[in-house]
Amino acid sequence: MGFNIGGVQLESRFFLGTAGYPSPQVLQQAVAASGAQVVTVGLKRQLASAGAPNDFFRLIRETGARLLPNTAGCRTAREAVTLAKMARELFGTHWIKLEVVGDEYTLQPDPFELVQAAGELARDGFEVFPYCTDDLVTCQRLLDAGCRILMPWGAPIGSGQGLLNPSALRTLRSRLPDVPLVVDAGIGSPRDAVQAMELGFDAVLLNSAVAQAHDPVAMARAFKLGIEAGRLAWEAGIMARQDMAVATTPVTGRPFVL
Repeated sequence: MGFNIGGVQLESRFFLGTAGYPSPQVLQQAVAASGAQVVTVGLKRQLASAGAPNDFFRLIRETGARLLPNTAGCRTAREAVTLAKMARELFGTHWIKLEVVGDEYTLQPDPFELVQAAGELARDGFEVFPYCTDDLVTCQRLLDAGCRILMPWGAPIGSGQGLLNPSALRTLRSRLPDVPLVVDAGIGSPRDAVQAMELGFDAVLLNSAVAQAHDPVAMARAFKLGIEAGRLAWEAGIMARQDMAVATTPVTGRPFVL
């Protein structure tokens, strides 16, 4: 079940966000229940909050998970690059989840600003995790810019709509077989996470589906089990769908294929 991403060996394929939980205690319990070894942190949101950012960052570190700072809220490549460099100084990590939003309604990534920022950060030594759409050409441009990992959306962030375009995600997996792919955004229930893993994706990143559940801790565990089951199903080999019924019990011949 383990895999390597960004030069780090991980056992969990569940990346968890840290925003919107009912309390710090529930957040810590949810991270523990999820088994996640990577959690995302919105630096811009925390710096702009009225609370004490240092207290929040200390709480996150206490979970023992690896930090993946993000540039959520940025609208331009320049803004995202500046924030990424701040995150590297603050957290001591070269990992960055790169977000550059181009539309206020859908929060869809701006492909032009995203590729520009990704190239600049990759040249500066960052391991860039770009939050992008499921467009194959955009993903190829991000790889050309120096990204080694891609994080295509399943649906608009925070929408809980699930995987709106499985065909596009299936194409990404097929065309980019050696690239770590993490479905990020739009996941609403463990069923969606199972589907992503059954498509052959390497991991799933989500936040709202756990944070906004009636019981975030139980939901975190549900996602943990779903992601594990989906990955195991992919590795086991899912049977091909048939257009018509196929008898499972033969009436002639041998009962086993030898």
